[in-house]
Amino acid sequence: MSEADRDLDLAELEQDLPAEVEEKKKKGALRTGYTTGTTAAAATKAALHALITGKTVEQVTVSLPKNRTATLKIAWTKIENSSVTCAAIKDGGDDPDVTNGAEICSTVSFNANSGRINIDGGRGVGRVTKPGLGLEIGRPAINSTPMKMLQQAVMEVAEKQLQDRGVDVVISVPKGEEIAKKTDNPRLGILGGISILGTTGIVLPYSTASFAAAIRQSLDVAIAMGADTAVLTTGGRSEDFARALFKTLPDHCFVQMGDFAGYSIKQCASKKMRRAIIAGFIGKLTKMAMGIKQTHVKGSHVDMEFMARLAVQCGAPQSVVDEIRQANTARHAGEIIARNSIPGFFDLICKNVYEQMRQHSAGQLEIQVIMFEFDGKVQASYPPQ
Repeated sequence: MSEADRDLDLAELEQDLPAEVEEKKKKGALRTGYTTGTTAAAATKAALHALITGKTVEQVTVSLPKNRTATLKIAWTKIENSSVTCAAIKDGGDDPDVTNGAEICSTVSFNANSGRINIDGGRGVGRVTKPGLGLEIGRPAINSTPMKMLQQAVMEVAEKQLQDRGVDVVISVPKGEEIAKKTDNPRLGILGGISILGTTGIVLPYSTASFAAAIRQSLDVAIAMGADTAVLTTGGRSEDFARALFKTLPDHCFVQMGDFAGYSIKQCASKKMRRAIIAGFIGKLTKMAMGIKQTHVKGSHVDMEFMARLAVQCGAPQSVVDEIRQANTARHAGEIIARNSIPGFFDLICKNVYEQMRQHSAGQLEIQVIMFEFDGKVQASYPPQ
C-alpha cells in the first residue's frame, strides 16, 4: 500500500457520517452523480453538435477518464448567428455538494486558427488569483481533468472541422458567483465563481478522497502564499471564533478540516509546515482525544466512560463521575463539569488531543489545541497560552 493510500485510510477512519447515511453507504444505496467537469463537457458536446448541424439534441454521451462514458440530458439550447449555447444541470447524486442542481452552460463558436481549441471561463466560473492550485494565475478555475474532457468533447464532434478552423469554448454558470460564496473558493483565491472540477468525472457521495483533496489543496495554497502556520478548525463556527482570536493571520491560513484531524496534521507535517493550531468545541475535540481506534463507530456518540475517567483524573467526586456516565452528549458532560467547578478537565481534553495529534505528526510539527466555549470564549488550551 502506498503512502497516499495509507493517508486516505486514515482519513476514512476519521470520517463521521450521519447514521442514516452510513447505513445507505453500507448497502450501496447512495446514488452517484456527475462532476461539474462532466456536466460542462456534455453541454459543450451538445452545443458544438448544434453549431455544426443546426440540430439540437436532448442528451449526449461524453467520455470520462479510464475509458468510461456517461449520458447526460441537455436542459436547453440557444442558437445564435455565430454561436450556440447549451446547458446541462449538475446532478451530484446523493452527495451534499452546493453545486448540485446548478446550470452549467457552454457557448461554442468557430475561430480562424486551424486546429486551435480555446477553452475559457465566463460568468460564474472563478478566476485563479493565488498560487498553489496547479493552475495559472489569471486563468479560469478549470482543473486539468475537466480541461482534457472538454478538449475530448470538441474532438469527438468537430475533428473534421478542426482541419481548417478552430473552436472557442466558454463555460459559464449563471449562479456560480452566488454558489461560490458557500465554498472554499474565496479562501483559495478563486474569485468570481465556482471551479470546474473532477478527477474521474463521477461524484461518489460523501467521498473521503474529495474531502481529503480539499484539505491538501487548502494547505498547498497556504504554503505557496508563504504561510508556515495552519489553523485547522472543525467547522464554520469554530473558524469564525479562531479568526477573531488570530486576527493577524491571513485568510489562507484557515482550513476547515471537519472530521479529518489526524489526516490534516499528517499533511501539515509532510508538507513541512512549522505549526498547526487545532480549534474546535468539546464534542469533536473529545473524539480526537479518544483516538481514532476508539471513536471509529460511525454515527456514534462520544464515549462517556472516557469522559468519566478524565473527571476522575481531575479529582471529581464520585457523584459527578456517575452523572457524567449518564450524560447525553459531550456538551452535557462539559456542563456538569462546569457546574461542579472541576478544575483542569477541559485542559486535559486538549492535552489528550495534543498527544494524539503529535503521534500523527511524528513530532515534526509544533501543535496547539484550543477549545472554544459556544459563545466564542477560549475554554481551554494545550500547551497553555
